[in-house]
Amino acid sequence: MATPFANRPSLCGPLRQPRQMLAEQTYDGHKSIHDDAMAADLGLRAGPIEGPTHFSQFDPLLAQLWGTAWFETGCISAHYQTMVVEGEQVRAFVGLPEDGASFTRIWAEKADGTPVLTGTASVGAGPHPPSEITQRIAKLRPPQQLVITRDLRVGQQGAGNPEPVRMAHGQHMGPHYPFSLADKLQAITEPCAWYTPEGGTNSPWGRAIIPREMVSVLLGSSMDAAGFRGQGPAVGLYAGQEIKLVAGPLFVDHPYLLEREIIALSESARTESVWVRTRILDGETRQLVGEMILNSATLKASYARYEEDARMLGKALEGAKA
Repeated sequence: MATPFANRPSLCGPLRQPRQMLAEQTYDGHKSIHDDAMAADLGLRAGPIEGPTHFSQFDPLLAQLWGTAWFETGCISAHYQTMVVEGEQVRAFVGLPEDGASFTRIWAEKADGTPVLTGTASVGAGPHPPSEITQRIAKLRPPQQLVITRDLRVGQQGAGNPEPVRMAHGQHMGPHYPFSLADKLQAITEPCAWYTPEGGTNSPWGRAIIPREMVSVLLGSSMDAAGFRGQGPAVGLYAGQEIKLVAGPLFVDHPYLLEREIIALSESARTESVWVRTRILDGETRQLVGEMILNSATLKASYARYEEDARMLGKALEGAKA
């Protein structure tokens, strides 16, 4: 779409209030950052809503832009900027690409304009410009002596490869995700008949599909099997994430296999990050149907022995827990 204006137009969704569903989440025997008490210990006013929850607000906009291709070969790639707590309102934005283009910028803001996430979206095999996560990985600097993630290595494969997973409508997804798809559909910001047992039969694929944000849940439900554990106990959060479908959508109550690999390790002043690529294979045909890249960041300040271990390893501590 040609425009004489300096700023290209964008699609804008309504303000929504995403729900917090991870207050009871546990891993490594303790509550997560999504628990209000744990969040308060880390200086936060409440447990934040998990980042991929916001992906649902983009689905209607991107489906309007690209139709069913969004559900089959769509890629959403985001860097999370500001935490959102239940009760706050969020709005999604999608830049309008040039006519026929299959790549665009996306972003989300709170009601007062505070940025929530920034990223990219695309459909098809491309070629596309680099996605948000691809750009960020390319800019990573070699970390100093890692402390929490010191035993992990780039190229390390998941110990459970391939991990069998599935998501039935009423299936409880375990301690990392203590709810079911049915529970999520009662709270999801953008209801869609194609996600339900009743409406799924009328979808273009003749069966119910897994919402984009719940693809993250499907892949995260078996994360312990990978064995990508750092020193602990410590508290982590999602700092960035990309979910790309190759031959989607993913279907409710269908078997899938996961293959995980660490593709980067990094650190900031406050965190150490493990970047993991998870390939999603159809459990019946072994066809690659999608993949996720996740930047899982662990807060240095949440690991009680961080300074002690850092000194043992000879790491300079200036600004390490700022």
